[in-house]
Parts: sequence; structure tokens; C-alpha cells
Amino acid sequence: MSDYAARVEAVMRLAPVVPVLVIEDVAHAVPIAEALVAGGLPALEVTLRTPCALDVIKAMKTVPGATVGAGTVLNPTDMEKALDAGAEFLVSPGLTPQLGEAALKADAPLLPGTSNATDVMLALDMGFERLKFFPAMAAGGPPALKAISAPLATAKFCPTGGVSLANAPDWLALDAVICVGGSWMVPKGTPDVAKIEADAREAAALKA
Repeated sequence: MSDYAARVEAVMRLAPVVPVLVIEDVAHAVPIAEALVAGGLPALEVTLRTPCALDVIKAMKTVPGATVGAGTVLNPTDMEKALDAGAEFLVSPGLTPQLGEAALKADAPLLPGTSNATDVMLALDMGFERLKFFPAMAAGGPPALKAISAPLATAKFCPTGGVSLANAPDWLALDAVICVGGSWMVPKGTPDVAKIEADAREAAALKA
């Protein structure tokens, strides 16, 4: 495993579940982050899907114990904005040469999206050994990833997309899976911090 992969894996091993967050109000950022960290989920993926996402990253960075990253990173421009906002890791739905090269040049930990053996082979060729499997359920679920990962053993994954509390154990049982990404802990709307913390605690108890 390369030093780069080890840095990405360190984030992946913070907890068995990485919350995938779509935050539409900056005022919700700190309470949500505090609840998730208190519940045992310190790695937070803030998706760049809302106008306030970069401000959410900045706000969540103030929460003790939080390791805040940016999701839905599509290109080098997204990457630069996320890093400037303080993102400590990056997650993308796929992988382009432009994004991959930019992340490696910046030495920024990137978890690129893959959905089939060709994607994984291309990612490995570029130097990425720790990958997102997306969209996890639509791409064939645990049986698909088990089959894909068998001949590509140096790759380890964080399945995301359709992952739930109910099926997360099936993913985490795979040797190739380090953690999963999920959004079920934080539904849309005004956050119920007590419920978020309780759901985070339940997710954190899942074993990889």
C-alpha cells in the first residue's frame, strides 16, 4: 500500500460508516456535526450539491473531533474550492484523468468513484488503491463488488449509494470493504440532533 493510499485509508477507518451529507442551511452544520461526532462518526462527507456546501465545510471544521471532507467533487475546480474551504479528504462519483492528476499533484486524499472492473483497473493504474463503489446497490450490490474485487485484491472500497442500516452489514462483511457511505442518519429538514446522535451511535456499532 502506498503512502497516499494509507492516508486515504486512515480516514476510511475512523468509523464503519461515513455520513454523506446534503446540507441546505449553514445554521444546521455545527449541530449536525456535533451530533454525528458524539455518536461515533467523525468522518463527515459534505456533498457539493448545495450553494452553501463550502460554508458548511468551514463551519463543521470548527467542531472538535470532526474530520470533514467534500463529496461530489467533479473536477479540479471543485477540488481547489473544497481544499480552500478546509476539506481534509475528497470523494468523487467517478474518476477522470484531470481530477485524478490534480488530486495526486496536490497530494489531496481522494476517494474516486468506481462501478466496474474497468473503472477499478484505471484507478489502480493512476495510483488510487482506496476507492468508492458507486452507485453501490444499482451497480449490483455486494455480490457484484465481491466478484469485482476478487481479481483486484489491492483495491479496497467504501460502497455508497443505496446503502442503509439494514444492508450495511452485508457490505461490511466483504473483505474488500473498509467502510460504507450512507445518508440515512441525517434526513432533510431541521435536524433532530438527539435522533441523529442515536442513529449515528447505532451506525458506529457496525463492525467492518
